Amino acid sequence: MTTQRQAFARWQDDPSAFWLDAAAAISWYRKPSIGCDTTQSSSGRWFVDGELNACYNAVDRHIEAGRGEQVALLHVSAMTGSERRHTYRELRDEVAKLAGALQRHGVTAGDRVVIYMPMVSEAVFAMLACARLGAIHSVVFGGFAAPELAARIDDAQPQLILTASCGLEPGRIVDYHALLVRALQLAKHQPRHCIVLQREQAPVTLRPEHDVDWQDFLRDAPSVPPVVVSATAPLYILYTSGTTGKPKGVVRDTGGYLVALAWSMRHIYDTAAGETFWAASDIGWVVGHSYIVYGPLVQGCTTLLYEGKPVGTPDAGAYWRIIESHRVATLFTAPTAIRAIKREDPDGHHMTSVKLHSLRALFLAGERADPDTVHWASKALGVPVIDHWWQTETGWPMVANGLGFKTLPIKAGSPTLPVPGFDIVVLNNEGRVLGAHKQGSLAVRLPLPPGCLPTLWNNDDGFCSAYLREHPGYYTTGDGGYIDEDGYVFVMGRIDDVINVAGHRLSTGELEQALASHVAVAECAVIGVADALKGTVPVGLVVLKAGVTTPAAEIVLELIARVRSEVGPVASFQRCHIVSRLPKTRSGKVLRATMRAIADDRPYEVPATIEDPDALDEIRHLLSRSISR
Repeated sequence: MTTQRQAFARWQDDPSAFWLDAAAAISWYRKPSIGCDTTQSSSGRWFVDGELNACYNAVDRHIEAGRGEQVALLHVSAMTGSERRHTYRELRDEVAKLAGALQRHGVTAGDRVVIYMPMVSEAVFAMLACARLGAIHSVVFGGFAAPELAARIDDAQPQLILTASCGLEPGRIVDYHALLVRALQLAKHQPRHCIVLQREQAPVTLRPEHDVDWQDFLRDAPSVPPVVVSATAPLYILYTSGTTGKPKGVVRDTGGYLVALAWSMRHIYDTAAGETFWAASDIGWVVGHSYIVYGPLVQGCTTLLYEGKPVGTPDAGAYWRIIESHRVATLFTAPTAIRAIKREDPDGHHMTSVKLHSLRALFLAGERADPDTVHWASKALGVPVIDHWWQTETGWPMVANGLGFKTLPIKAGSPTLPVPGFDIVVLNNEGRVLGAHKQGSLAVRLPLPPGCLPTLWNNDDGFCSAYLREHPGYYTTGDGGYIDEDGYVFVMGRIDDVINVAGHRLSTGELEQALASHVAVAECAVIGVADALKGTVPVGLVVLKAGVTTPAAEIVLELIARVRSEVGPVASFQRCHIVSRLPKTRSGKVLRATMRAIADDRPYEVPATIEDPDALDEIRHLLSRSISR
């Protein structure tokens, strides 16, 4: 059996040939003869002379191969207690008709469509219908509040918005339609129509001038065939938070993305056609795009779409019962989910009450997988627990222990080795490559492999500034870490001010913006601190304006509510402190890294440039008290 190191060496010998060989795993209308083209971009564009369609690769070709009656999409809702099954033939029919309705309403190749929907089958139909037309979808996570949705609408400028009347969370109903209406009041761009899927749990009154009922939208719509597009045509825009708070629209090329996903399904996840693959994530995140929708469907798997939580819907055994009932071969989730299950069921009683014979592996990503969680899950499940590292920007794993190869020894705290395509190094501030065990900035030598972002939407300069300029010749990941003498990568966390809450990347800038908008706030800072369940949670530090007489406790409650309203509950913002001053350098830079170290009880040095050393004493007292509680 080929080893991962051997595959990496073969890629290094001839990257273009390696990926042209991999491209044979998907279907092309025009097969590419060019691998990587660096004339258009230093980061690389892949298969520039190829032509294909993503929806055809995900759906139609499997019907032609004789698997039309195989279940393609399995929707399991713990919130409604229901299940829906869609065969590949049924999925094709639903998607082709929705694509016809979109086309009838003027959507063509290159147009944008925003999808703001809960975890229902129709959300997947919507993504694939856009892909069928060559239109560009932009899925917005349902946990984002109206201002965040408005920012994404203004940037993408969609022709239409596809949404639902509501989403379902434990103990509450989320009014998607009201959030969308509020977002459109804030947005400058106005789509032609909003197509609303009415859910029986909370139907809404539609606005006659703006809204169209989903069923009315589909009525008498023709079924349309896939549209041929260039391999470099954008498939989607997915927004990720940056340090400024302004969302960055990550663009994904169609051809390179499908090739990378097909390769990863075989070599990283080792999941074959006909098997059930379950990524317990949300379609609003990159994991949902890559491994709920496109990756498993391109591979010909049954993909599982779950509306529920790891605990509380109804208990910590939900995941294991689903695995047993639907013979899940591969589970992919965030460490937060496993930590939540472990907290509720530390002895794994729920696991022992079901048969998990179908499960071959558990993959973890989205945040650092602490060794205790990995060990607990491995012992309880009796299958490999694979930590792997990747980003919204890369679209698929950069570092992993590929199950399609001979499994490598596991080192606690490391996602193992870079996969072919990602030549990862550690750089110091001057851009010099560091040796083994030296910590610095994790970066990837250009060009990037297929599947990675070629740019940001309508923002080439922002792309270069954010990822390429700091260290010319490299893609800067924004994560820090080190590589050991065996080539194992150790990711230590973000080196910027983006925090990762339960696998959800959030900018401290957008949180600070919400706090600063309060009438009583003079200045503020948000830092991410370690949390046993969520990995990282935000903590706010706020300085009030002089003369404010409102009780501090009342202001704190208002600030927490404000973040929830403007950013969304996804922020998990529950800790906020009123302080007399923020620790800063003499140039005015807030010492966020120092405060994070204090909160996490890590060693730190007081910077020589600090303006007032005594300012840290108050911070030290507040953070240690908060974390101890």
